[in-house]
Formats: sequence, C-alpha cells, structure tokens
Amino acid sequence: MSSDNNNEFDLFITDLNGNLRGKRMPSNTLDKVMEEGVKLPRSVVGFDFWGDDVLENGLVFETGDSDGVCMPVHPEPVPVSWAETARDQILATMYNPDGSPFLADPRQVLSAVVKRYKEKGLTPVVATELEFYLMDGKSEETQRPQPPVLVEGHGRRLSETDCYSIDEMDGLALFFAEVREVCEQQGVPADTIISELGPGQFEINLNHVDNPMLAGDQAIMFKRLVRGIARKHGYAATFMAKPYADKSGNGFHVHFSLLNEAGENVFDNGGDEGTDMLKHAVAGMMQTMADGMLTFAPHMNSYRRFMVGAHAPTCASWGYENRTVAIRVPDSPCVARRVEHRVAGADANPYLVLAAILAGALYGIDNKLMPPAPVEGDAYAEMDPELVLPNRWDDATEAFANSDVLSEYLGEEFIRVFTAAKRQEQQKLHAQISDIEYESYLGFL
Repeated sequence: MSSDNNNEFDLFITDLNGNLRGKRMPSNTLDKVMEEGVKLPRSVVGFDFWGDDVLENGLVFETGDSDGVCMPVHPEPVPVSWAETARDQILATMYNPDGSPFLADPRQVLSAVVKRYKEKGLTPVVATELEFYLMDGKSEETQRPQPPVLVEGHGRRLSETDCYSIDEMDGLALFFAEVREVCEQQGVPADTIISELGPGQFEINLNHVDNPMLAGDQAIMFKRLVRGIARKHGYAATFMAKPYADKSGNGFHVHFSLLNEAGENVFDNGGDEGTDMLKHAVAGMMQTMADGMLTFAPHMNSYRRFMVGAHAPTCASWGYENRTVAIRVPDSPCVARRVEHRVAGADANPYLVLAAILAGALYGIDNKLMPPAPVEGDAYAEMDPELVLPNRWDDATEAFANSDVLSEYLGEEFIRVFTAAKRQEQQKLHAQISDIEYESYLGFL
C-alpha cells in the first residue's frame, strides 16, 4: 500500500467523549502504520472533555502512563476532501501491548457486547439518525449560536422553525451536495436529509448495516465531515445537544433489529406486535435505561433536552408507532420489524450509545424479561414515577457508576474510566461562576 509522498494522513481513535485523539503523519509511513499501528498512551481514551488527564481513572500513574497500540479498523485510508491541503484519515481502535482489546476504548466496549450476541448466533442490525444545527460561521468565534444565511436564498437568515422545508435545503444546496459526495467517498451510507424543528437544524439518516462497529465508525466519520464541510462553506455545524435554549435539541435515534444465523429477523412474527424476543429486548432496554443515561446524555448541556413536550423522552417507556415514548416500534413491513431507541443526544459517543442499547437488549433477552403494556397516546402524561429518567448530570453519573448490570455487560474497566472522566468534568464546571450569577447577585447581595 502506498500514498502520494506529498500527502499526510490523520490516524485517530475516539476518546470516551467521542473527541478524536491521534497523530498527523507523513504518507511515507502509511504502509508501516497499516501493519503495525501507532502507539498512544492508554490514558488518552479516558481524557476529560478538554483533553486533560484524569488521575482517578487508574490509567496514568498506576500504569506508568503506558502505551496502547492503535490499529486501523479499515483496510484503506479515506480522503479528507474538505481540507485545504491534501490529506487522508484512518480510524483506529486501541489494543493492549499484548494484542488483547483495551476494554476502556469505546469501540472495543461495543465490540465486546457484539461478541456476546455472536455467541448466541445473533447479529444486531442498526441504523443511526443524527441531528445537527448549521450555524453562521462566526458562531464558533463568538461562542454563541446564530442561524445561517441561505447563500442561495437572497441572503435570508434563517430565524423560524420550518420543519420538513425544501426551501431551507435549497438555500444550502451546495453544502448538502458536498456532504453527499464526501459520504460516498468515505463509505458513509447517507440516506434521507430532513429539515428539522429548529432554524438551521437538519437530520441525515444513515442506512442499516449488520455490523454495529461499522455503524459507529460511520457515525464518527459523518460528524467529522459535516463539521469540516460546514467550515469550508463559511458555516459552522454543531451536534451539541441543546445549542438554543428555546429551540429543539439535537437527538441521536438508533434503529435496531436482530438476525439469526439463517438471516431471519427474530423480531418478526408475521404481525405488527413482534415476537417475544422483541419484547425481551424492549424490557431490557427499559430496565437499564436510567443506569445508562450517562452514555446517552454525557455532558452538562445534554440534560437541557429532557423536558416535557420537548420531543425527548423523560421516562423509560415504549409503544407502537408513538414518538412520545423512549422506545418506539415503528410501523413497517413485518420483515423489517425493529425498535427505535429515542433517548440519546447527538453529542454522545456513537460507540457507547450503541453499546448501551445493545447491552440493555441483551440483558432482557438473557433473562426473558417482559415490558409493561405499551403506551398509547401521550407518554409525557402517563409517566410512571419509577421509570422517570435522571435529569441531572451528577445523578446520572452515580446511577451509572453503581450499575451492576452495566458493569457486567459493558465491563468494570470502562465503567471506572468513564465515571472518573465525568466526575472530573463536573468538578471543573461546578467550580466556575457563571455570568448570570454575577449579573443577579454581585451588586445586590
């Protein structure tokens, strides 16, 4: 394998927050990297959001800050076509020096869950739906979101909700055309583009794949290419959960079905209701949802999505063709019987979202759990107090840290490292005095 010596390439993994960590290297090292990988400290996976070491995670001083080996997950690099200078990228995953998977690496966490399905002769099929806001290019500089100006819309700035608007997409046609082109270059199976509920908010659906790690890879690459292409066109893009206090948040919905070794959908019983296996999976996802909330809502801002009537579920509920519940069974042909998990925000790490969903479903299948009756009508009006989801970051962190089920299905090392990162982030943010505190109290108390 070779590449133009004038080019460089980025090799990166994702840390637990989904931030990309790695190295930029000259292309004449590509063959060696594809064969041997690249060394990075294992502690990189457990960095806090700002890239600082988390000393409480057990990966720094206790290990001498030892290296792991980051191995490419695909056989070829893909182009970073939006870059000002020619460059490729390689997505990787981390192993221990002895070749065993490093089980705090988010892709390896997901891989370990999928392996448990394989041992049962089952293959998860997943599809992702990611929402994002396109903003004025100055938003990153000012650190305040502002809707974009439609380049092909006579200079009109988006200001109102215009859900399913074709005109909005027409005004951004060059941006979306390049997104589609680069998705094709990188093997990201982009499907439908939808104008969503906020000004400049869009959703792009990725097609189903029968490899959850590949689905996670595609979601990671998709988020990077959207942000990169937005900057190229003079915009900014954000997958932040709630960039506007009074507008819709960015969700990350996951569709999920299961195939047996014969390639048959084990959720399909020939009718609308679905099989007992589907209900076992639903029950497991419901029972683990509160404990796994930290994977679905990993940041302080994440919890601003979860309020009654805001199109984000606040309770572990399920129902048929009902968008007010947390787990929806969509109306579809029987052969495509599946569930849609509607809790996560677009700010979450795709690997961890998929891992937590699949772990919950497997817990339900292993224990043949059955869910309560499906919700009909408004799930917000019928909330069971025992199924209400954590709506505070610190509460979600403690529920996650103390979950015996998630520790069993996702691994003790991952639970420890992720919890430590979140606690450090909370300490940093809680130590800051906000603008509104000064504005409210400084001259009056």
